[in-house]
Amino acid sequence: MKRPSDKEIIKRIKEAQEAVAEGRIAILNQIAIASDALELGYLIDGELESVLSEVLRVVSPAHYVGSRPPQRSYEQIIKDLELFAFEVNSPRFNCSVYFKFTIHARVLWLVSLHKSR
Repeated sequence: MKRPSDKEIIKRIKEAQEAVAEGRIAILNQIAIASDALELGYLIDGELESVLSEVLRVVSPAHYVGSRPPQRSYEQIIKDLELFAFEVNSPRFNCSVYFKFTIHARVLWLVSLHKSR
């Protein structure tokens, strides 16, 4: 069986939606996310939650572009956690965005959110 299954991806998306709705968001690399936010035209302070909510609202298993099985993080703070990557057309930004995250202890760890390259 290939991993992640659609069922597993749906579960991760739901966990991510719940974490964002409750404000449980952590940013892995703030400088990189801030730079990408400027390129997309939003401010992390005050807009990140709504941006993540909008992306998570349109993402589905069909948008999964991560490896199978999911890549594991090598960053110390989230070491060995599975990373879920998606590419989706964003109505807000009028472009395709790449979005990668992991969930740990009910917190969404934002790894990447930028224009697709």
